[in-house]
Amino acid sequence: MGELTSFVLQHLTDDTARLILDKARWPDVDMDLAVNCIESRRKLRGKVQEWYDEPELIFPLKLSAEQCSSSGTARYKAQLACRIAGKGLKIADLTGGFGVDSWFFSKVADEVLYNEMLPALADAARHNFSILGAGNIKVCNRTVSTEDSISDILDGFAPDIVYMDPARRGEGGRKVFLIEDCQPDVLGLKDGILQLSRHMLIKLSPMADITMVADRLGSHCREIHIIGAGGECKELLVWMDREWNGEYSIITSEIHADSTEYQTFKFKPSEERSCSPAILQMPSDAAGWWLFEPGKALMKSGAFNTVSERFSIGKLGRSTHYYMTSSPEKAEELKAYGKVFRIIRSCPLDKRTMKAAGKEFPKAEVTARNIPMDTDTLRKKLGTASGDLIHIFGLRSDISGNILLVTER
Repeated sequence: MGELTSFVLQHLTDDTARLILDKARWPDVDMDLAVNCIESRRKLRGKVQEWYDEPELIFPLKLSAEQCSSSGTARYKAQLACRIAGKGLKIADLTGGFGVDSWFFSKVADEVLYNEMLPALADAARHNFSILGAGNIKVCNRTVSTEDSISDILDGFAPDIVYMDPARRGEGGRKVFLIEDCQPDVLGLKDGILQLSRHMLIKLSPMADITMVADRLGSHCREIHIIGAGGECKELLVWMDREWNGEYSIITSEIHADSTEYQTFKFKPSEERSCSPAILQMPSDAAGWWLFEPGKALMKSGAFNTVSERFSIGKLGRSTHYYMTSSPEKAEELKAYGKVFRIIRSCPLDKRTMKAAGKEFPKAEVTARNIPMDTDTLRKKLGTASGDLIHIFGLRSDISGNILLVTER
């Protein structure tokens, strides 16, 4: 075990600011690199556990650990690449970064070209891939821009797929969400890349507007994947195909930490426009019914009418994206796509019902949607403290007005 590795493992829980101040105590240790390795390892724990568990890996930039894909999202991209081009494909990752995506691509590909513009990251990736036994990854350190030749970067490598994860940071580290503000310039590079490779995969900010992304990328946009995990929308992933010239599909996938299977929901924007949601006529007493809250990926997709029609479930309102069903079988099916709550009580939302609910259920999670108060205000009016078992909703029904639902997961 090297001196750097030994130091990092011994000081993994130390205050890194103090280590920098006391670096004279360890004159033979590159303290800046050591601190970056320590802080990166902390971020990788649970995110890319396979790398956290390998003590010999080095990480020169902690920001790259923050921005890299998780094991779950990287595995998803590798499986998608395999679906697109088949096993044994060749893939070029032009924005290699930490190398997590390239490493997962290497598990399904015959050859991977990893290219990173920052020399320190490229050197670290070369070392890390060797430690990890990924001998089918070729490491390059070349600039990617509209002024540079993609052919020169590929240098004879003929990829089935080109993957890009453009940096979403502007001047001063400011986060950017528009595709044209990311670097390298995907919009300026895509036509040249598609001349050399039939397929492109592009990772974008989960905050990016789907319609705007599809419009900017043009008619070769075939699929837009929205990846959710841990209760968050994690990534937007675009598949471009130079032989595709039709309507794109939107695919949502929820990744669960304990599974490599993904429950997907696929639709086209035209389908959403043509669907008419079934606006729910609230029963006089909804106790025993189930409330469905779509997961973050499904919410991001905008498939609000399609969900109602495809699952045959009632929607509370055109602008209230919550659904109800009296079928336990349907409730069980919906668990794969979001959260399902069993309704204990339903009533109109007013001062009296809020006071009564807060008194009976003093510990509860609270959510307000599409009513004249936010979640914090509703929580204060209920007088509840946080709790895991009960969840109280204040929601707007197009037919019944503002309603209060007391539920349990």
